[in-house]
Amino acid sequence: MTTTDQAQRRQDLYPTREAAAGGPTAREHPTVWGAPSDGPFGAEELAAHELRGFTILEDFVSDEEVATFSDELTRLAGDETLRADERVVTEAASGEVRSIFEVQRFSAVIDALTRDPRVLGRARQLLGSDVYLHQTRVNYMPGFKGTGFYWHSDFETWHAEDGMALPRAVSCSIALTENYPFNGGLMVMPGSHRTFVPGIGATPEDNYRSSLKAQEIGVPTEEAVTGLAHTHGIDQFTGPAGSALWFDSNIMHGSGNNITPFPRSNIFLVFNSVENALDEPYGAAAPRPGYIANRDTTPLA
Repeated sequence: MTTTDQAQRRQDLYPTREAAAGGPTAREHPTVWGAPSDGPFGAEELAAHELRGFTILEDFVSDEEVATFSDELTRLAGDETLRADERVVTEAASGEVRSIFEVQRFSAVIDALTRDPRVLGRARQLLGSDVYLHQTRVNYMPGFKGTGFYWHSDFETWHAEDGMALPRAVSCSIALTENYPFNGGLMVMPGSHRTFVPGIGATPEDNYRSSLKAQEIGVPTEEAVTGLAHTHGIDQFTGPAGSALWFDSNIMHGSGNNITPFPRSNIFLVFNSVENALDEPYGAAAPRPGYIANRDTTPLA
């Protein structure tokens, strides 16, 4: 890490979780840190990702792989021995499995996926360095009962509660079911990643215990969401099973409830640059557990 990087970490360039509402601020750092020669994305794809903050790749994994991963999610959700594990998050109303964190610890095939050249090569290219897993999980959104997430920036939470200094992280969401416009698919505001929107108010102790079910702290104001939506518009991640959504850590996104009969599930991998290792939280008294915010920066290989 350079002296400039170290100084930026100490400065806290993205203050949040303060008593009064701070205004949105322009992001100071790039979205794409690598070059076309560094990986699978071409020059035009990287330019589009820099501009929009996300990229959708259909047929990212094969039908056979989708079936294998889907079987794994079914197995994990049905494993009663996991229900008492704190890495398993259930729906507040129905009690059904909502997410399983640090999922590579439970599944050899998902662990292998995190090192797949199709995945790892793109993560390294977008972040311009070696990478490690900041977070992994599988998400379930059952028909009729799946609840969504309010608008938010992941980086705001990772900065405030995990100590991630810069938005030099990227997420890859691999769809294992059809993503329709009506079954709770992820909505994103293209271009919103260029603006940092702070949260309001102090972070409660152990906020993660409730925020993983329904996030209420660190979310933007309705005025901020309205401004971003009018400026950038709203797109949605739709497409067949096997599609992948790569999206920047600071992009504004959210999802609605799934009141349809069509379930939705995905594998969610978050890569952080090894040059962006977590520090002390910028807006919380203590860091979240390692299964939510990994502090082992050993590069994936």
